[in-house]
Amino acid sequence: MNRMQITTLRQNLGWTQERLATESGVGVRTVQRLEAGHDASLETLSLVSAALRVPVRELFTAVEGHDLDPRVEAMALRTELQQGARDRMIANGRLLFFLVGIAVSAIALFSGQWGALILLAYWGGCYLLVRQFRRHVLEPRLDAAYPLSRTTLRPNAHRRTPVGGRLADDGTSSAS
Repeated sequence: MNRMQITTLRQNLGWTQERLATESGVGVRTVQRLEAGHDASLETLSLVSAALRVPVRELFTAVEGHDLDPRVEAMALRTELQQGARDRMIANGRLLFFLVGIAVSAIALFSGQWGALILLAYWGGCYLLVRQFRRHVLEPRLDAAYPLSRTTLRPNAHRRTPVGGRLADDGTSSAS
């Protein structure tokens, strides 16, 4: 038999049930049911574990020496594989951007008075364009292709999450 330890993990982060629901994309009632020990789908467990930044298997504490359900272990493995594939795609995109940047920089060195403008246009302007492309085009496609993975982008600084009737920027709250 396995026992959930979502409450402990959530409280260690200083999160309320509402914050966990918001971060994981599930309903508050779902979080309440999970913490009460009710069953959930593997997809729900995956969303909650990703929000808590732990593998699915860490949501459980083994009781009486029984192993985790093989389906949970398989979901954890699939999550790790999808996250690895997503991370490799992002790393390859970064590598391409920097390799092209090196080539553009070399060309700029021999471009005389236009060299500084070429460097500024590529390293400044293209960086901003690539960043927006990643946020608005690439990441949604990666979310669809690898639904168990999570983005490595930081949330927008202006995005704030309602916590306990007030808005909190720092992710902490006094209620648990």
